[in-house]
Amino acid sequence: MTPEDWIAHDPDPVTAAELAALDRDELTARFARSLTFGTAGLRGPVRGGPDAMNLAVVLRASWAVTRVLTERGLGGSTVVVGRDARHGSAQFGAAAAEVFAAQGFSVITWEHPVPTPVVAFAVRHTGAAAGVQITASHNPPEDNGYKVYFDGGLQIVLPADREIEAGMTAAPPADQIARLPVRPADDTLVDAYVARAAALRRTTRGKPRVALTAMHGVGGELAVRVLQSAGFDDVHTVTSQFDPDPDFPTVAFPNPEEPGAADALLELAERIGADVAIALDPDADRCAVGIPTSNGWRMLSGNETGWLLGDYILSALPPERTDHSVVASSVVSSQLLAAIAAYHGAHHVQTLTGFKWLARADAGLADRSLVYAYEEAIGHCVDPPAVRDKDGVSAAVVVCDLVASLGAQGDSVTTALDRLALRHGVHTTAAVSRRVASPAAGAAMMTRLRTTPPTELAGYAIKVTEQADALFLTGGDDQTSIRVVVRPSGTEPKVKCYIEVGQVVGSDLAHARRRAAVVQEQLLEVARSW
Repeated sequence: MTPEDWIAHDPDPVTAAELAALDRDELTARFARSLTFGTAGLRGPVRGGPDAMNLAVVLRASWAVTRVLTERGLGGSTVVVGRDARHGSAQFGAAAAEVFAAQGFSVITWEHPVPTPVVAFAVRHTGAAAGVQITASHNPPEDNGYKVYFDGGLQIVLPADREIEAGMTAAPPADQIARLPVRPADDTLVDAYVARAAALRRTTRGKPRVALTAMHGVGGELAVRVLQSAGFDDVHTVTSQFDPDPDFPTVAFPNPEEPGAADALLELAERIGADVAIALDPDADRCAVGIPTSNGWRMLSGNETGWLLGDYILSALPPERTDHSVVASSVVSSQLLAAIAAYHGAHHVQTLTGFKWLARADAGLADRSLVYAYEEAIGHCVDPPAVRDKDGVSAAVVVCDLVASLGAQGDSVTTALDRLALRHGVHTTAAVSRRVASPAAGAAMMTRLRTTPPTELAGYAIKVTEQADALFLTGGDDQTSIRVVVRPSGTEPKVKCYIEVGQVVGSDLAHARRRAAVVQEQLLEVARSW
């Protein structure tokens, strides 16, 4: 479709006028490529053209999903459509629902925003053929996205994503795609999600004081409700970040992992004497955790939270079930979960990056089922039978349950981490994100590393291997292991370097940690220079 044809059939007069006002070079750039499915769906800036998120793209994507479902014999089945509170989300969510309805599908949607895990839950709970969530998760304020679930609430993978992209190319002009108004559902499914997530609590003793931030997203009200339903009713929220706001005014970047993003949360936690701090990202599918230490409050890394939750969940399983249980982590996450699984007698699976792979970690394992999965980017799946995706709200329940359990024993998260280090060795992790001007610039950086990789890092000879889009640099000796994984981001213009150092403890945990920290800093220095 030519730019002129696109503009003539753009159903949104705002984006049509925006495109019509562009000079020829900019217009050509906008039409040089179309949005494609990355790690977590379609994502792009909210603006006109096929390379961005706008009404025309959402209509064409929704039409394409209906074609793929129909070709699979699922025409007329149920589709769940949700949305967050970002710029354009209300319009995009309504449009998607109306396209599905016009094509004869039964549509479940809501008048209000819902967290992404609610959509994943609803697809699985109702047996719907598909789900769509309008969200860009923790991306910058100018972005939005289109996330698709098939197959029991799992994110789509090949060939479905490419089939939908082909359908978008073949779709009618956007203003000719039929739409039919949809009556919103009540909150029965939301209530079912609340009951399920709250039931994840298993400790009956202890009521930790919780500090919580919703990071200007859509998870605040639901998270408080779930925690209270689970019996964690001493919850205090960061008021300035509680209500949804698509501009995310109090944070430079709406991601709890970013430096400074959790400052207001930790200040609240310190002020109220909290036992744990919880930060959700804007669509509430990620959960970051803060803890008090002898040196003040700090945020745990996603890996640290992953180790703790994996160990906690496996420790609660009866022995006869453990051997049939699977825990999973991604290739860019720490290797420690594998050791934790082996200690408990469970099975560990390492997958490609993204929960579309992690959620399928038990596929083909006939007598084993997934009980936990995580990735280092603060994504945790703690209840796979109900939500086969990362879920920040249910993860918050299990985190609070862990803290309550430790507190009832006079214990703490810090000492729990110490026990894991003494049992399995010290593991330290860190990451370097290199922002790039374009996907091509990121590809060029990866090509340089593949063509002339380093032969040694931190004084250790390096072995270089590849898997999918990632480059692995590994080395070490009988006391120290190092691992650096380099890959382009699937959702942002970045190349990411994931660093892990393993160190044998011996008799001195503090010394092992100091040694690992020195090696890690050497690796970080090199990664920043690439």
